[in-house]
Amino acid sequence: MGGSSFGTLFRVSTFGESHGPALGCVVDGCPAGIPLSVEDIRRDLQRRRPGRGAGSTERNEDDEPEILSGVYEGKTLGTPIAILMRNKDQRSEDYGALNDLYRPGHADWTWEAKYGLRDPRGGGRSSGRETAGRVAAGAVARTFLARRGIVVQAWTASIGGIYAPLRGDEDFDPAEAERNSLRVPGKRAAELIEARLAELKKAGDSAGGLVSCRISGLSPGLGEPVFDKLPAILGRAVLSIGACKGIQFGAGFAAAGSTGSAHNDTPVRKTENPGASAGGTGPPPPGNETGLPPEGERALPPGPPDISFKTNNAGGTLGGISTGMDVEFQAAFKPVASISQPQRTLDRSGAERELSVLGRHDVCIVPRVVPVVEAMAALVLADLVLRHRTARA
Repeated sequence: MGGSSFGTLFRVSTFGESHGPALGCVVDGCPAGIPLSVEDIRRDLQRRRPGRGAGSTERNEDDEPEILSGVYEGKTLGTPIAILMRNKDQRSEDYGALNDLYRPGHADWTWEAKYGLRDPRGGGRSSGRETAGRVAAGAVARTFLARRGIVVQAWTASIGGIYAPLRGDEDFDPAEAERNSLRVPGKRAAELIEARLAELKKAGDSAGGLVSCRISGLSPGLGEPVFDKLPAILGRAVLSIGACKGIQFGAGFAAAGSTGSAHNDTPVRKTENPGASAGGTGPPPPGNETGLPPEGERALPPGPPDISFKTNNAGGTLGGISTGMDVEFQAAFKPVASISQPQRTLDRSGAERELSVLGRHDVCIVPRVVPVVEAMAALVLADLVLRHRTARA
């Protein structure tokens, strides 16, 4: 099948099915000399695993990564990096009754219409389990970006109609998003969402939600001006995640009801807006307190000096190119399709049937998709950083 590879210079291919023997990825194009360990990858994979909250699946995979190639003595070789995660907690018998049924909200029908057959065990390749390979690859990209002070952080913005605090609110705390299983940046909102998910689980139902993401430390100039605009590639990357139904940048769809005088971000000297991230002013990489590129690495061409913006309605890009402000976007995810409530459907013969989906499923995937969104954003940025090196003589 096509469509399992992503990127131009920093390129990743993923493989594996939900109930197959293993999943994994191959990362090609990562420069040599980047420190990389199993722990770097394990850290993000553990964040993608099921949590302890009311909305999480009971399937418990270790997701222990094995680096098969591309790393020697703790550093990347510049050759393809192959990473494997073995499946150990499958219960394929839960899906035996679904062989001839088309589950509402799932890709059963479209997959069969395309290929003529499908793997019904947990959704096969279309399962959310596929994202483990993306997260492993994103961990590699994250180590590459960290050396340039580029930080990607996402969090749960809403679940089931209950909204987390917004940036700028008194109770917004990005650190809190990593202290609770729902990845909500506010303790009170996390408690309300937890109670809501417990209700939905008891009712055999599910919920959708929103994920917000902020990319800081970017230099101006990343992105290509026509088809490969930064928001265009980020949009493609995030929309490729299963269950993602939409994405907006900066002011997003609210811009459609705004005016130019209200929406335009006014340029100012950076000294007037010292909190802005223009120029890639993120924290220096570990062991490089000067903030300068590591020896032997060429810095990105500088952007316009000392430029910032009073507001960030554009979401950190203009003309598809990064401005140096934080890149900010929000993605919407639909409710989990696998619910235990009885539903009407059709079988292969076209006869009407009733089904209740068995197996172990999340009530809401939003908390677990947060590191997947981060991974896809990191892959986009790693690729564009490498591509940007060719922009000037």
